[in-house]
Amino acid sequence: MKLMHRLRRPFQIIRADLRAYLLVNAFVYGVLLLGMALGALFPDLHAARTASFASGDQGALVNAVVGNGWVFGTVIFVVNVFPTALLLITLPSLVVPFAGLAVFALKTIDLGITLAPVDATSGLTLIPHSLTLLIEFQAYALVMFGAYLLGRSWLRPATVGAPTRRQGYLRGLSRLGWLWLPALALFVIGAVYEAIEIYFLVPLVLGS
Repeated sequence: MKLMHRLRRPFQIIRADLRAYLLVNAFVYGVLLLGMALGALFPDLHAARTASFASGDQGALVNAVVGNGWVFGTVIFVVNVFPTALLLITLPSLVVPFAGLAVFALKTIDLGITLAPVDATSGLTLIPHSLTLLIEFQAYALVMFGAYLLGRSWLRPATVGAPTRRQGYLRGLSRLGWLWLPALALFVIGAVYEAIEIYFLVPLVLGS
């Protein structure tokens, strides 16, 4: 019974605020598409961000592990969970209501610019990579939704039936924690698929 409760609880939280969940999803994917549109409209901006990524720490990390599929998938999972979902979304939201949503939006616009389909190669690569984006950004959306619920219950404790902001904060934090569970599962699925994508699907699509 306890296991079933744990499996159902995140979905109960989503159903209880389905409209807010859908709005958060629209925000998350919308910001990504906005970044991609900016990159497509301004190819020089795309080139600059791509060069910055390739010469930076993340680019060096990818080059170091890309030769081993298991290590590559593990690194993708770790990067998605810790520097992004935890440090960019969750931790700022624990201190300032909704702060993680703004920080993640800026990061996502930058990522979208980098991923913009500016030529045939990047356009073809985006075909298999679109599923990676769908999975991983749904995980981010769950964490963002939790951060939103935390901020709302913190500022308006009555929305969770709490008499004080402190109790509202704690109840919002509990909801955020529950939503992390399906997010982690999606991060695992996304990392596995991205490894398959890089090693098998992208070469197949590009004909190499």
